[in-house]
Amino acid sequence: MSTQKHFAEKLLQIKALQINLQKPYVWASGWHSPVYCDNRKVLSHPYVRDFVKSELANMVLEHFPDAEVIAGVATAGIAHGVMAADLLKLPFIYVRSKPKEHGMGNQIEGHMEPGKKVVVVEDLVSTGKSSLQAVDAIRAAGGEVIGMCALFTYGFNAAADAFEKAGVPLYTISNYSALMEVAEEQSLIQSEQKATLEQWRIDPATWGK
Repeated sequence: MSTQKHFAEKLLQIKALQINLQKPYVWASGWHSPVYCDNRKVLSHPYVRDFVKSELANMVLEHFPDAEVIAGVATAGIAHGVMAADLLKLPFIYVRSKPKEHGMGNQIEGHMEPGKKVVVVEDLVSTGKSSLQAVDAIRAAGGEVIGMCALFTYGFNAAADAFEKAGVPLYTISNYSALMEVAEEQSLIQSEQKATLEQWRIDPATWGK
């Protein structure tokens, strides 16, 4: 079994990934979705947590061997980023969604020297908007973002276009296609439901409206 499918299976087991075509979930954006991913649940399961830590660290070593700093995207990417940075023995910073409204007014927490090569760690990539806002903040502070690693991506075309335009290579432990394979193998979905689920991935903004 591939790493992508193996991790999708783990996420389903701990209910970090859930599929519900009868009662779709509603995202903060207002989009309706038959799939919900909450990777925070990984933190409560030590063996899955160890798997994620190891896979993220291996991903950085394989694709970004010259990384000098690991950056987590607040809030869900912080814990995963810290674990990977600890294993790699690299400095860690994290990026807020917006600058703090008191104190030093920081958006980036921790110490990063300008010019350092940074790999960003995110828990989940949907449209990529919030992930790439973190990239912009790091670049504005003088960091050189060389790539991003995440636990899971829905594989939206809009996200792929946004990452390409931003010049940020993205690697993930698992993805939507792997989830669909595992879900069908485990009879969580029927073959005729695959078309509906694929239609959502292609056009999530209007699906279910």
